[in-house]
Amino acid sequence: MIDDLAFNETLRVIYQRRSIRQFEERPVADALIRMVLDAANQAPSAHNQQSWKFIIVRDERKQQLARLVTARAADFPKPLSSILRMAARSIGSAAVVVAAMNTGALIAHGRELFKIEPGLAADFFRTMEIQSSAAAMENLLLAATSLGLGSVWLGVLFLIKNEILAFLGEKEGEFMAVIPLGYPLRSRPSGPRKRSLEYVVEGL
Repeated sequence: MIDDLAFNETLRVIYQRRSIRQFEERPVADALIRMVLDAANQAPSAHNQQSWKFIIVRDERKQQLARLVTARAADFPKPLSSILRMAARSIGSAAVVVAAMNTGALIAHGRELFKIEPGLAADFFRTMEIQSSAAAMENLLLAATSLGLGSVWLGVLFLIKNEILAFLGEKEGEFMAVIPLGYPLRSRPSGPRKRSLEYVVEGL
């Protein structure tokens, strides 16, 4: 299908995006990193609160993060331990890592915007922050692909989110993602087969 969409650059990038876990040993220019982050920052957010924060981790600090993940992997059953070790290798081999978190700004100020009972407000605004940051992360992944970079969303690190936040020096907010960035070590894989629309869409 991608051949039929070659005329549409946006759709072509969406179809080309893959999770890249191994990277070349070469730096990524700060200008490209800035482009990727600016694309993330253009995402829609609930009531334009933009309640996200990006933290760049590189060089020795990046290796320290990889060692932290490897050390914690031993505390989990084998399947999860293996995935965490794989995540650590991706972090270690990437040129740079982008850590993303929710700031809690919408949670803190949401009740000023809406008259919502306290029991409902916390889950409501937390969910909206997660949705907003997820949109930003997808923008980041697509922007990286469009610039010839590889990336992967290491969702498994949610298992050690408190340690990750402490490592980053963040006492408040909520962990969202750790995304290694770099030039792919190998050509982009074909990717897993996706379910056909008949399985995921009703009423079309």
